Amino acid sequence: MLAVHSGFGRNYGRSLVITQQGVVATSQALASQAGAQILARGGSAVDAAITANAVLGLVEPMMDGIGGDLFVLYWDAKTGKLTGLNGSGPAPRGLSPACLAAEGVTAMPPAGIHAVTVPGAVDGWAKLHQRHGKLAWDQLFAAAIAYADRGFPVTEAIEEQWTAPVSFDRLLNHAESTRVFLPNGKPPRQGDLFRNPDLARAYRSLAAGGSRAFYEGDIAAAILKTSRGLGGTMTEEDLSSFSAEWVEPISIDYRGWRVYELPPNGQGMAALEMLNIMETSPAAAEGPLSPAEIHKRIEAMKLAYSDVYRYNADPRTCEVPVARLLSKEHARQRAALIDPRSANGQVSAAQINGSDTTYLTVADREGNIVSWIQSIYSSFGSGITVDGMGFELQNRGAGFTLDPAHPNVLAGGKRPFHTIIPGFMERGDAHIGFGIMGGPNQPLAHAQFVSNLVDYGMNLQQALEWPRFTKSGPAGCDVLIESRVPEATLQQLTAMGHEIAVRREYTQEMGRGQAILHDSKTGTNYAASDPRADGAATP
Repeated sequence: MLAVHSGFGRNYGRSLVITQQGVVATSQALASQAGAQILARGGSAVDAAITANAVLGLVEPMMDGIGGDLFVLYWDAKTGKLTGLNGSGPAPRGLSPACLAAEGVTAMPPAGIHAVTVPGAVDGWAKLHQRHGKLAWDQLFAAAIAYADRGFPVTEAIEEQWTAPVSFDRLLNHAESTRVFLPNGKPPRQGDLFRNPDLARAYRSLAAGGSRAFYEGDIAAAILKTSRGLGGTMTEEDLSSFSAEWVEPISIDYRGWRVYELPPNGQGMAALEMLNIMETSPAAAEGPLSPAEIHKRIEAMKLAYSDVYRYNADPRTCEVPVARLLSKEHARQRAALIDPRSANGQVSAAQINGSDTTYLTVADREGNIVSWIQSIYSSFGSGITVDGMGFELQNRGAGFTLDPAHPNVLAGGKRPFHTIIPGFMERGDAHIGFGIMGGPNQPLAHAQFVSNLVDYGMNLQQALEWPRFTKSGPAGCDVLIESRVPEATLQQLTAMGHEIAVRREYTQEMGRGQAILHDSKTGTNYAASDPRADGAATP
């Protein structure tokens, strides 16, 4: 047998980007570059994030855009304070279970006009820019407008998403979507130049008229015309009255690190509860790819998700027992249900009284950090493109239930259960903005990333690249795992009762992450970008 020399090399692919300047990490290189150019001109982390997000809405149209929602964690380097923004919109006031029942609809539709909720991203951009922006608002859209007018070459991960059957079928259901996103009747392929002059028009309107152009001006008029033409219930008041909300982050201690998420209606508390459950026993000495460690993570995920799916809803309409779900006592009670030798396929929520996405993170030269996530929900959202504006409306209403006994039941003016979550963690001088996108994958991916860093001493890039598992919900023993996990581990997990489906070495099914660490003692930024996407960390 050949001996392996251990003095050189590493078990992950990309290098960390290390700089004392600002840095932008996104899932698409053009967006990272555009954001970095804003930083170079003296822009703030928020300025760069808005610019990058606008480009992402063009180059990743099935993932995000101005027709979707936004959640942000912002860390202020001078004060050390972390604040949160919830930019998720509610259901139209005229939409209700009774309204759907009158049309013969008995379950929340996954797409179409009745899955559309008020888009919250643009007002979120505006509120963040008003508080933390440095450059003029109209300067933040130049790159996105230029790429939309001239075109950009489609990248390989985005081709994979664009050509997926679910994307193609959804686009065919709406004539405007077909016209804009299926040029010549088919999805663009890798290297094809894709243009979207309609989106350039919408961005010019935003640049000139500010966020009000979206909620009261010509963009609003186009949204309402599109909605009414399809029998939607959205009104002028639904749009004009929307306001993103500043919120207080929620957090736990995980082995000496403080880990933060946003409160409901997002599912961030699932990541925190999963970490709490994992913390009740030591990390496996055999390593993160050992059967014992992966089994514990899977079972902790099931318990945390079952709780969150049962109790999460819009806190403006009901009381969500966040403090109880995130208590260490609750974690100990839930952890006691884990059998270290066997998978549990029938996990129930505790009895308590009382998504396709785009993530990016930016640190500017002062050390301010934004952890920023934006989405139109599943692939191409509702499948409805706003007439003449080149962007899709989200299908976030699919997150509601029609069960009248559930706190997340549909109601007009209410925000649905949300999957997208930005993350943040800190200890001493180290402050990390991070996120890993992908619907219900997100909390369990966050927890795996945090554990890789804290329990196994990985750096940001190694922790992002490390093999992951994913699972769509708490029920059943099915689990998807990347093929880089050793065969012996997979065999032992199967013997425990896990129903393993092996995926490629790096698959988007595990989510696509970005992370930046700011060392407040040295002023150095360390950035990582997930190879499961087409992105880059760009200083």
